[in-house]
Amino acid sequence: MPRLTQAIKHLIIINVILFFAPQLLNMDLTNLFALHYPANEHFGFWQYITHMFMHGGPAHLLFNMYGLWAFGTPLEQMWGRNKFLFFYFSAGIGAGLIYTLANYYQFNGIYEQLIGMGVSPAEIQQILDMGRYNDSLITLSNKEMSEFYSLYNSPAVGASGAVYGVLVAFGLTYPNAKLALIFFPVPIAAKYFIPLIILSDLFFGMTSYSIGNIAHFAHVGGAIIGFIIAWYWKKNQFRFH
Repeated sequence: MPRLTQAIKHLIIINVILFFAPQLLNMDLTNLFALHYPANEHFGFWQYITHMFMHGGPAHLLFNMYGLWAFGTPLEQMWGRNKFLFFYFSAGIGAGLIYTLANYYQFNGIYEQLIGMGVSPAEIQQILDMGRYNDSLITLSNKEMSEFYSLYNSPAVGASGAVYGVLVAFGLTYPNAKLALIFFPVPIAAKYFIPLIILSDLFFGMTSYSIGNIAHFAHVGGAIIGFIIAWYWKKNQFRFH
């Protein structure tokens, strides 16, 4: 087992504290720290950073921290603390931005359809605030309206986007390392395994087959940003101190 490097150790400590402390103190930091849709009243630009330290449950926290440790440790050992932290936050912030853009595209598409049906902006805002609407006037399906409401009101939490960036950088650096999933315990080389995971997220994000409330486009966004940075650094032998 690789030793716990400094940056990863502190990232894990902060994540664990921000998960358990609010529960012990009976506080809810979701409105302040989770990443909200920009039109939502609870949105703040700082949330592109703070959402990386919020998690939806113990399993969510455990998987992200395990991924950060397992794939991030060799990268921090190779790059050093400062370069690794720059990479980690860049991937996480990039994931949040791409997730927001994907949500805007979906949200705006439904919004424009409602406007086309003669629903006023004030009435649309009431739908978003109350979650109720007159289905005799709106011809969209309940599923589409539920998605519309969720895009506006359901914030994103978790370090998954940043961890996906780390995962991609690990795959570029150690393409022949053997990896396996718990539910598919057959070791596969990272150069095949990681693209398969990302393509799966892209598929689930673009279809209705997603299992659970998962921000697939945040995963894909983190992977894209991670790939761009890691590929550039590898190609140019970038030094960061």
